[in-house]
Amino acid sequence: MPIYEYACRDCGREFEQLVRSDTVAQCPQCHSRALDKQLSVFATSAAAPAPAPLPGPCGSCGHPGGPGACGMAPH
Repeated sequence: MPIYEYACRDCGREFEQLVRSDTVAQCPQCHSRALDKQLSVFATSAAAPAPAPLPGPCGSCGHPGGPGACGMAPH
């Protein structure tokens, strides 16, 4: 069941309405059915990026020079 945004052509009110397949949308203020669907703007929230993994044992960082080439090898 989608939620649509409408603007009433008769009274100018803007509103959202949950629309089922058998629902005929009408303005909640003046009950007019002279409506214009509005372009919906979706809000999203982004989670913080995951922290970089800590270096593992030698050979796990994927350095193209091969194991020990990254300088993270224990001394």
